[in-house]
Amino acid sequence: MSDTPARATPREIVAAFTEAMYTRDWDRARTFFGPDSVYWDVPTGPTVAARGPEDIIARATSVLDALVFYGNDHLRTVAAGDTVMTEHAEIWRFAGGEEIVLPCVSVQVVRDGVIAIWKDYWDLQALITKAPPSWVASLGRDRSWLYDATGVR
Repeated sequence: MSDTPARATPREIVAAFTEAMYTRDWDRARTFFGPDSVYWDVPTGPTVAARGPEDIIARATSVLDALVFYGNDHLRTVAAGDTVMTEHAEIWRFAGGEEIVLPCVSVQVVRDGVIAIWKDYWDLQALITKAPPSWVASLGRDRSWLYDATGVR
């Protein structure tokens, strides 16, 4: 369980998780998930998901470790009940100087103090066409985290 207060709201839990993600504090980020937590990028589908803290962070780092800068331009957050939706733009900078500003909407469902479901919505073509070809070619090399989340709601 995360180091956020025991009575933290879903919005507070997601805000603390977001801070851990964008500072690449992977040890802290993994504390926001339980063994049944699921994460996937909607453009790639639920069959390319990750489940549990270790695999969720392994999936994230398999994509993000190549970046020399990973930033977040937060626009707005809406929370209702156990669901938190955040509109933001991720800033990705690669060693060769390539920079991508990727508009995103993240949806997290918080249950029992952990993020049970995390889905990101963004434009796959925008990312693939602007990213360095070597990075694109490296995608999918490590799929040890692969989980089929079809039907997870």
